[in-house]
Amino acid sequence: MKLILQAAPGSNPNHSTIGAVNAIAALAGAPAPEPTQPGSHVWRCDAALSTEPIRQAVAAAAFNAGIDATFVQSGMRLADFKLLVMDMDSTLITIECIDEIADMQGLKPQVAAITEAAMRGELVFRDSLIQRVALLEGLDAGALQRVVDERLQLSPGAEHMLAAIKAAGLKTLLVSGGFTFFTERMQARLGLDYTRSNTLEIVDGKLTGRVLGEIVDASAKRRTVESTCALLGASPSQAIVMGDGANDLEMMSIAGMSVAFRAKPVVRQKADVALNFVGLDGILALFE
Repeated sequence: MKLILQAAPGSNPNHSTIGAVNAIAALAGAPAPEPTQPGSHVWRCDAALSTEPIRQAVAAAAFNAGIDATFVQSGMRLADFKLLVMDMDSTLITIECIDEIADMQGLKPQVAAITEAAMRGELVFRDSLIQRVALLEGLDAGALQRVVDERLQLSPGAEHMLAAIKAAGLKTLLVSGGFTFFTERMQARLGLDYTRSNTLEIVDGKLTGRVLGEIVDASAKRRTVESTCALLGASPSQAIVMGDGANDLEMMSIAGMSVAFRAKPVVRQKADVALNFVGLDGILALFE
């Protein structure tokens, strides 16, 4: 078993960071780890202790120190997997698109509060989406492009991660409780293989406040992962699934590796990997 420790990129790690890394490694029965290369923000060491209480202690100490800590099996390679699955909002991209659309309607606080509660698992996602989309009725559809042009940004490390994923031969799936307007643009921009999301109804250039077809909720996300794996002749155990909210937990539960990216506490607690401080490309350091 290996313990991978990562600090957010920046200047060379200072004494405080190195001291925290050493203390966290000691919790897992490991000697002071060496960086993977001089000046690196990644440390790898053998973990003599990896019981659940030890893992919890390591996770708590790492979070308090602003460091990401992950236990992985020795010898794990990226090419052992066949599919990378990503949530979109607040995972592949930094925003919640529906909140930013609502801002064009002057309703961001109301919609964002519902979004936050849904992501924490306090509301049924399907009901929360219907409620939020209804508030958008009458908004000019041009607001969607404004969100793309003015507010949509990729999460740190996204392009570096995707380049490595593709080089290793994995396919990519973007599955979102958000909207096709945005997933289609992310697919074209990033060269993603598959997408699945919700379709906003637009009539005469205005949002009607309704979603067309089946809503992509937690169970639909899981089924999409299963069907995409079947299409590839792969098992869900050969999928890496990344998400941030409660709506992602079902698809994360069937993955060979589940990754919580800057996620809600309920998701961090259940994921195999929690990246709280580094970028999406932090998953690359987990593989040999």
